[in-house]
Amino acid sequence: MDNKKIIIIGGGLVGSLLGLILAKRGIKISVYESRPDMRKSNISAGKSINLALSHRGLAALEKVGLKDSILQHAVKMKSRIIHSVHGDKIILPYGTREGEYINSISRKKLNEILMNELELIQPNCIRFNTRLVETDNKSKSFTFDIGNGEKLIEKNCRIFGTDGAFSATREYLLSQSSTIKFNYSQSFQNYGYKELNLEPDEFGQFQLENNGLHIWPRGHFMMIALPNPDASFTCTLFAPYKGKDGFEQLISKSNVENYFTEHFPDITPKFNDLADQFFENPIGNLVTVKCHPWHIHDETLLLGDAAHAIIPFYGQGMNCGFEDVFVLDKLMDEKSSWIDIFECFTEARKINSDAIADLAEDNFIEMRDKVGDEIFQKKRKLEVDLEIKHQNYYSKYALVTFRPDISYHEAMVRGRRQDEILMNLCALKNEVDLDTTYKLMCEEGLIN
Repeated sequence: MDNKKIIIIGGGLVGSLLGLILAKRGIKISVYESRPDMRKSNISAGKSINLALSHRGLAALEKVGLKDSILQHAVKMKSRIIHSVHGDKIILPYGTREGEYINSISRKKLNEILMNELELIQPNCIRFNTRLVETDNKSKSFTFDIGNGEKLIEKNCRIFGTDGAFSATREYLLSQSSTIKFNYSQSFQNYGYKELNLEPDEFGQFQLENNGLHIWPRGHFMMIALPNPDASFTCTLFAPYKGKDGFEQLISKSNVENYFTEHFPDITPKFNDLADQFFENPIGNLVTVKCHPWHIHDETLLLGDAAHAIIPFYGQGMNCGFEDVFVLDKLMDEKSSWIDIFECFTEARKINSDAIADLAEDNFIEMRDKVGDEIFQKKRKLEVDLEIKHQNYYSKYALVTFRPDISYHEAMVRGRRQDEILMNLCALKNEVDLDTTYKLMCEEGLIN
């Protein structure tokens, strides 16, 4: 491999982890981050959905020796806790085996830990307030705005683009579409999200059960709540922009208070400043990005949301990005040139990122529309019973979340077929026999 300067554009979660992986290999890097140092300034509230850290992301963190220390800042979520409009609750466990839970963690805290660890190895390798503003295809130069009207130009460097869903690095690949046959699609949901913080009670305790992800499904919209270590909850309303129950109707404090009282009566009284928060925090967008290829020769490579932004309804956006880094690290052991690494990386990850993007869109419908459905609940109970009796049976959710040894694509194909079989059985009034169902799954090659 050559000695080209390596620049990581984007110092978020994936960029910081990638920097750490490369630094631990003794590779000198520079990370250019457009935002200020979050360790020294407060990030705006309401812009980051709480993260659900699970097995794929943990595998990457274990690779850099941070798994256990990071989990100290997380809260275990073992179940979905479904709230009906009448206040009834149904608990649907995520898994039945030891260690099958997801972890609620602050994006900011996780990013800070990764940055600190990176700078322990290579001090001051992260340059903040440094934004990519211009690229030149002929000279292969990258121009960065470093503030105060000053520019920094980098040439003859190897670029890793980890600068998120609206990546400036990806625009560089898009500018060379005719040369590298670059395909790109971006699709927005007709939904936005609004974050709200539920403070601890007067005794500093959680106001809801703290060992689950809470969901208030209301057909075409919903709210969720994830626990934080300080006993607060990060609540997120997902609603259409327009229509009867959409954001366009919520234009006054009384509108907001009446809306929440009508649709979420069990949690609304627990907020002290619901309407104030609602208008202070922005409405976030939900976007899916797919593109291909993710690299130009051995010069530029996209990872994380820059390559495959997905909506957050499988809790896999960060986990998928971390798995990118895990796979790239493995390829660096197996391949002898950057061009081989980049080509194999794109081939390995594209099919899987597309799969989890599609599954996330499926799960959005499931969470808001189906978790309160009687047949769906019967199907979920059947899955749990199958997992208890047959430990080598994994539901679609478990395949995605708890089996990093199985690719996202395989989990999607196998899981969708499992769901089809189980939903058909649960639609019947007859009692479902577990052994017969398990045998059918085995005959179709859905279990290993």
